[in-house]
Amino acid sequence: MRTPKRARAHSGPKARRFREESFHGWLERALRRGGSGLLPMGDDVAALQLGGRNVLLTTDALSEGTHFQDRSPPEWIGDAAVAASFSDLASKGGRPVAVLLDLLIPPATPARWVKRVVSGAERRAAREGCHVVGGDTKAAKGRSVVGTAVGTSRIARLPRRDSARPGDLLLVTGTVGRGGARARAFLEGHRAGRRELVDLLRIEPRLREGEALAPLAHAMIDSSDGLADAARRLAHASEVRVVVDEKRIPWDPGVRSLRPASRRVHWGLYGGDYELVAVLPPSRLRRAIRAVSRTGTKATVIGAVSRGRGAFLSTQGRLGPMPRPGWDPFAPVPTVRRYRPLLVTLK
Repeated sequence: MRTPKRARAHSGPKARRFREESFHGWLERALRRGGSGLLPMGDDVAALQLGGRNVLLTTDALSEGTHFQDRSPPEWIGDAAVAASFSDLASKGGRPVAVLLDLLIPPATPARWVKRVVSGAERRAAREGCHVVGGDTKAAKGRSVVGTAVGTSRIARLPRRDSARPGDLLLVTGTVGRGGARARAFLEGHRAGRRELVDLLRIEPRLREGEALAPLAHAMIDSSDGLADAARRLAHASEVRVVVDEKRIPWDPGVRSLRPASRRVHWGLYGGDYELVAVLPPSRLRRAIRAVSRTGTKATVIGAVSRGRGAFLSTQGRLGPMPRPGWDPFAPVPTVRRYRPLLVTLK
């Protein structure tokens, strides 16, 4: 994707575009004291032990032009801001206990829009037995909604990103490519209606599945940015080699019928799935699959961990580097009329 003009401003001739992965590496070095928690800096959540309980903290921001559009239903924006944070809690087997909501809005924003965002956030929180208990509002040039979730976990050892071990198996809940299918439906439509706009924000965090898998998994991560991104992050954090077998991937119906190359490069690994990717020893596999099935969700083995470095995709017996997904969190959401040239830049 081309960098938007407003993002090209820089302080000098050698200034570089912001890269999230590089920034995470800098954070680990600059905020070493942050590593005093139960999880390393850069994991899905921060975790502290208070009163003998694991307290989990996580936050997720949605901004207009990147995560939602001006016509997106406000209730679903609030819902998604909370659900995205709940998905992070799920990756550590946590249960939400409270939500904070920050609203950054231009002063001319209608009060009705703001109230509807809060109503959507409270609706999602109440579904999981908790509530929006506070937050903040600030004036800003653009609209952003930040959902912060507080959760707890009863298990003694949280499944970290950096604990995958050679010999482990890779397991995913649900299907792969749901987010890409929705993005494709939005981009290919001649007119993006309410259904397409809602689908971009529809998140179902795997909280019960996370509780079932956390005691059995060595490592776990949510696939908010897609399976390819999750595999790379696990491989990097654990300093191992992760190989995903393409023929084992449970593709979502929305991408299953696509040509393999298009599915693999563009939409299947695009991101926005919000499933769980767990790494566990073969001896625990049967228990894990049964535990997930009791929640009403299917779990599928899609790969393995071995000695080495990096994430790879096995396609018809040939091994290649894991493709980069089409989703870029620091590029604007493309509109329908810009879909055709965008396809070229995603290749």
